[in-house]
This record gives sequence, structure tokens and C-alpha cells, in this order.
Amino acid sequence: MTRLILLAALCTPVHAAQAQMTAEEFDDYTRGHTFYYGAGGGPYGAEEYLHNRRVRWSFLDGQCQNGYWYDKGEEICFVYDRTPEPQCWTFERAEDGLIARFAGEPAMSELYEVEKSSEPLECPGPEIGV
Repeated sequence: MTRLILLAALCTPVHAAQAQMTAEEFDDYTRGHTFYYGAGGGPYGAEEYLHNRRVRWSFLDGQCQNGYWYDKGEEICFVYDRTPEPQCWTFERAEDGLIARFAGEPAMSELYEVEKSSEPLECPGPEIGV
């Protein structure tokens, strides 16, 4: 029972709220890194932040989508090759990493930084063959 409580505590993020990040702060913190995000105590996905506001996203299934981001007021909006509708988020930098909240539904969609890596995102793609 004690192990279950400890595991639950490790998977639950503890955030000390910070001010919302500007586009410049977001770019400075993310550019050149791959971030692994969690949601609700489990893995959610990863995003590699490239130069010129380009990104590469994966739901950790081996397939990636290329895209870009732009700032719209206080939001950071992402557009991907296979999802052309903008997906806008707000970002805060907490003591334990980034917190991302989906615009319009902050309580419903919150992601948190689990790991920040300088390694590129692995994108082997779909399986080839029959």
C-alpha cells in the first residue's frame, strides 16, 4: 500500500505557479530541446522544438507530425501537417518545468514537463510492408 501511495505521488506533478511565458521566453526555453509531457499522471507525448519556431510532435507511437508555432496574444498556437487547425496553449514555467494549458479549457487539458532532452525526437514512422 505504501508503494502505491509513493508511486502516485511521483506521477502527480506539483506546480508552483509562475507567470505566463511570453513567446520570446518560450522560444528561449524550448528551442533546441525535446520535451516529454505527461497528463493525469501518465505519459502524453513529446515535442522537439527546432529553429525558426518549427516543431515535431509525437504521441510516443513512433509517428511524428511536423509543424510550427506562432504567438497570438498570450497564447502559443501550433499548426501541424496533418492537423491544420491551430491548437493554442498558454505556458507557464514552474519550479519543476513547463505547464501547458489548452486555451479555452484550462482545467480539462493540462500538460506538464516530465523530461527535457537535448536528443532529437525519434520518428521511425509507420511500418513498411504488408
